[in-house]
Amino acid sequence: MFFFTSITVTFSKEICEKLRDASIIAQDNSKTFLGVVANSYDSKSIFNEYGSYGSEYSSKSIWNDYGSFGGEYSSYSPFNTYTSTPPMFIKNGQVIGYLSSNKYLEPSISPDLLKALCKDMY
Repeated sequence: MFFFTSITVTFSKEICEKLRDASIIAQDNSKTFLGVVANSYDSKSIFNEYGSYGSEYSSKSIWNDYGSFGGEYSSYSPFNTYTSTPPMFIKNGQVIGYLSSNKYLEPSISPDLLKALCKDMY
């Protein structure tokens, strides 16, 4: 049991460190900025529940079930398990992966797993 826990913690740290400070950009025509992967005190963080990018009520939040970038039916939402146009992680000007629940799209991580692994890591 301890062995698997150590692997999980190490793997989580690697993922979170790789995605730290990455911008999240929608694949819509405007390439809409959807926040950054940062601690919950950062005003641009997707983990800041009171900020524009972490609030479930904000139009630019992936956590808004009724917005263009949240919910399970929007083609730009990371919660749509069938979309081929989920948000991208951008770091140093390069796409490093996707924020997506589509298990066939790689490299990607689901928003719920990202939140579970990294929200309290920073």
